[in-house]
Amino acid sequence: MSEILLEVNGLKKYFPISGGFFGRKQGEIKAVDDVSFFVKRGETLGIVGESGCGKSTTGRLLMRLIEASDGSVIFEDQAITKMSKPELRKIRRDIQMVFQDPYASLNPRHSVEKILEEPLIVHGIGNKEERKRRVKEMLEVVGLSSYHAKRYPHQFSGGQRQRIGIARALMTKPKLIIADEPVSALDVSIQAQVLNLMKDIQKEFQLTYIFIAHDLGVVRQISDRVGVMYLGRLVELADSEELYENPLHPYTKALLSAVPVPDPDLKKETVLIAGDIPSPANPPSGCAFHTRCSERMDICKTTRPADHIVNGHYVSCHLYNG
Repeated sequence: MSEILLEVNGLKKYFPISGGFFGRKQGEIKAVDDVSFFVKRGETLGIVGESGCGKSTTGRLLMRLIEASDGSVIFEDQAITKMSKPELRKIRRDIQMVFQDPYASLNPRHSVEKILEEPLIVHGIGNKEERKRRVKEMLEVVGLSSYHAKRYPHQFSGGQRQRIGIARALMTKPKLIIADEPVSALDVSIQAQVLNLMKDIQKEFQLTYIFIAHDLGVVRQISDRVGVMYLGRLVELADSEELYENPLHPYTKALLSAVPVPDPDLKKETVLIAGDIPSPANPPSGCAFHTRCSERMDICKTTRPADHIVNGHYVSCHLYNG
């Protein structure tokens, strides 16, 4: 069995911009622009970046909730991007998603029992008694009780609703869970509880995670490796501790310098990022970050940087050409 569970090659998603009386195409938004990475079995890959960098779009492309413009997603040697709908439904038993807003992702008209049963019904798993037993089991796994099954989403707190979302993702016994900002809508104390729950579940069920977030502190707690995205591109990828202790890309350095440290006596250098994020409808030529980078060179304005491996890092930056 291959160590690599998921492989992404040259993934792109361009959304057309239409306008005028006849809705003619006037351009395109490059939400994800030539992203490649792999995920090993049993690991957690964190994906971070500012809002609008394309990280959530990448997560949806991996499950084919939206169709890619180009590139491939290969799960256990099967090309998800080329699958028919019946094949895709079958593979989705093994790939599940936890969404950012637990209230918006749960049907308010359905009881928790019905919400959790639905994936089993869709995939034809078990009879009625087996499904009810599975619902009870998963509620206990995420720290809820069996009597919660008869309640509705509005009767729970935000943290409890996210636990229900996690339980729903576990119902089909998946191999990979894509968690899209799963704790960003929760209080800090509740975030820690949910993160610890996800770690425990990962060990118990031998899960693989792709953990998407904008909070670098949260990502550090749970990730084995971390990828940093900017304007639809992956600019750096490395083991978690290595990336946090020795960032290479100027954008990564700036993000990490802004993370608060709970030590009033510690003095750290702040790396400022000038200006606003450029529009993905009209991205800069060359390196996408050059308009805001304090270390930019002339080549950055005209030539897109090649991929480099430096001290175990993947980094896309002209500073490492030599």
